[in-house]
Parts: sequence; structure tokens; C-alpha cells
Amino acid sequence: MTLLAVGHGSRDPRALAATRALVRLVRSMRPELDIRLCFLDHAEPSLSRTLAQLDGPRPVVVPLLLSTGYHVKVDLAATGLPLARALGPHPLLAEALAHRLAEAGAPSHAPVVLAGAGSSDPAARADTARTADLLAARLGRPVTPAYLSGHGPTPHQALAAHRAAAHPETALATYLLAPGHFARRAADTPATWTSAPLGAHPALARLVLHRYDEARARALLPAAA
Repeated sequence: MTLLAVGHGSRDPRALAATRALVRLVRSMRPELDIRLCFLDHAEPSLSRTLAQLDGPRPVVVPLLLSTGYHVKVDLAATGLPLARALGPHPLLAEALAHRLAEAGAPSHAPVVLAGAGSSDPAARADTARTADLLAARLGRPVTPAYLSGHGPTPHQALAAHRAAAHPETALATYLLAPGHFARRAADTPATWTSAPLGAHPALARLVLHRYDEARARALLPAAA
């Protein structure tokens, strides 16, 4: 089978470069696997064009998306192809987030705010909150979920709550795949330490392959299973 990685897409060339770097890392981990990349919007190749050009066995679609929102439940489900789950939540994301925080210099005592893109979909928000729980378990301290769009709390509000609770130094974990609009908003918060987007992190690459393996196993099950 083919692993068809589907990114959100962006007009920001840095976001596209980060997504392509992640897919290159995935390929390096499993060079025998046919891995393609396409985008839902704002970038080429598009999903529709890529599907039209594919031949052979049906690909497994792996969303390069951190939560189960509209794109997974509607756009990608409409392809009728074997569809992997969104990347999050998963302990491998907590591993990558913890590493990015350490790279940013965040100390082990600092309270953490997890800044996700946000969504009007309750399922997507729940996915972000679950990732905050997984990161808290890995770090051994509380992690507050926050959202850069949609319903709050916003990262600014979450950070202000920590300051009001006598925690003047707070770390912000950027729960985004790549640079771009939301990453700039995360960087503009008054956190003492702000991690970089996840990018081409080895744990994230392993998670892409894990989601592919899960979906492929489901696709090969007998219809009555």
C-alpha cells in the first residue's frame, strides 16, 4: 500500500518546508514504503490531483493533523479510502512536546500552557485537552490547555491565571506542526519560555508510521470483523 500523507497546507513557505521535512524523515525510517505528500489547501500537490494520478492499490490516508476536526471527519472521510486517525492525542506527541520544551530551555519546575490552534469542534478541543494530560503525565506537573482561536481559554488568559497564582515564569508548549500564523501568535505571548513547533521531530515521524500501520491493519480485516 501507499501512505498518502495529507497536510493542511499554508501560504507560508516555512510551513510547507517543515511538512516536507517531516515526510522526508518518515521516508528515511521506512524506505521500502511508497510515501506521497499532498495538501488540503493553499499548496500543491492538492489532494484531488494526487488521487487522480495514483494507480495500483488504494492508499492509506494519514492526516498530518493534530486533532479530529472537520478536515478528518468530512474532507478526508469523503475520499472513501482507508483513513488513519489524526495524529493526536498520543504519547509520542507528548514526547516530542517535552523535547521541544527542553530545547527552549524551560526548567522542570515551570508551569506549562499547551497552546493548540483551536477549533469550534468539541472533539478537536477534547483532543488538545487529552494531549495536555499526556504531556502533564510525562513532565510530572500540570499542563493547562489553551487555544489560539475559537473558544478560550487563550494562551494569554492561561498565562495570566498562572501569574495570578504567583507563578511569574511559565513555559508555553507550541502544539502546532509547523511555523505560520498560529505559531507567530504563540510566540507573541508573554511566556518566559516558548517551544518551537513540532516540525520534523523523530517521535512525530514514528507516529505517522504508527497511524499508517493501524489504518492498514483495519483495512485488511475481514468485512465481518
